[in-house]
Amino acid sequence: MINLEIPKNHPRYQSLKQRERLLEFYEKGVVTVSGLISHGRGEAFDYILGEKSTEFALNAEMAAFAKILESKNPVISVNGNVTALADDEIVSFAKKYNIKVEANIFYWSEDRINKIVDHFSNLGLNILGRKQDERIPGLVHDRGRCEREGIFTADTVLIPLEDGDRAEALKKMGKFIITIDLNPLSRTSIYGDISIVDDVSRAFRNFNSFNLNDAKKALDNFNNHSNLENIKKYIGERMNTMTVWPEI
Repeated sequence: MINLEIPKNHPRYQSLKQRERLLEFYEKGVVTVSGLISHGRGEAFDYILGEKSTEFALNAEMAAFAKILESKNPVISVNGNVTALADDEIVSFAKKYNIKVEANIFYWSEDRINKIVDHFSNLGLNILGRKQDERIPGLVHDRGRCEREGIFTADTVLIPLEDGDRAEALKKMGKFIITIDLNPLSRTSIYGDISIVDDVSRAFRNFNSFNLNDAKKALDNFNNHSNLENIKKYIGERMNTMTVWPEI
């Protein structure tokens, strides 16, 4: 892989750094080719959003933050892309609030699971994923694997960058579902109880900065359907009014 030096004054520095990070983790065998493609789809939405957390994203994130902390057994699910893009932020959040993290991937292999678990271990966080002794009902192939100690018995599951089938299956299990997906039209966003339309690394950075009292107020007043409708209207307005970057 070519190590690209990106000038810090480049107007899209963070976005380009993410691309390089994904390529790095692809070379390590953590990210798949499909993961690279799916990131490009999300990046297109993020470009329209101005590559920043909107008020609607922050509203959902504050509600999600409060919900996670009030839950009895919350679990954060991580896949290859999430590991590449938000590992440090997740470690900080999980350690600060003692939240379980479980590796769970679409293109399943023991090697990839072990690489993700080992990566977080090297960052100082022991996560679940090696002992996948349960299955999510309705998911017949390997993506249904999960741990009893983690996702299977969780009351709240945070699923960043997840596919819609798994979001639907977890919802049918009675889980409270928090999603992070830059596409507000995705089935993942639709099945979420709290659907965060934001970049995954920004979302976790925001989690690490929130005040719980303020977040509780956001949760009390949160309406997921209305928030998603507002973000879709916002995207439509942006498409009609933006001119050139970085004014967008």
